[in-house]
Amino acid sequence: MHGHVKWFDPVKGFGFVVADEGGPDILLHANVLRNFGQSSVADRAGIVLMVQETDRGVQAVEVLKIEPPEDAEATGLADLEGIDPEVIRAAPLEPARVKWFDKGKGFGFANTFGRDEDVFVHIEVLRRSGLADLQPGEALAIRVIEGKRGRMATEVCGWEMAVKESKGS
Repeated sequence: MHGHVKWFDPVKGFGFVVADEGGPDILLHANVLRNFGQSSVADRAGIVLMVQETDRGVQAVEVLKIEPPEDAEATGLADLEGIDPEVIRAAPLEPARVKWFDKGKGFGFANTFGRDEDVFVHIEVLRRSGLADLQPGEALAIRVIEGKRGRMATEVCGWEMAVKESKGS
């Protein structure tokens, strides 16, 4: 089933998806999302799910794919302006852990393995990556460039998802 995330709240531990073909809202539990390798998902992100009908309604049982919201590219991020898009795309995925992230402030920091410098993570980079929030200590794979104000993430994905993609599954 293909649909779009209506909303997801990692604090509550669930959210809802609206199927492209219509019908009732589909419950998306945090555990199902974690099994996919993410702790959050952006509102309006495209999502492909396996679902099941239960006594309480339709529920997601497996996430197969998440696509960034269609409007994610429309939001400009000043820190990336003037940087060659090929440089951004060529940056390798690096293993990292979230140091802290404040959704209200719209940014946070991560640390990449083997480097002392913090990596700036902007909320728009999360949205473009199909994520909505990060938790301290969360394992990630991030693309990092030297930005105007230091090291910054240009793409973020959950560690488990990056491992799956690198294995071609």
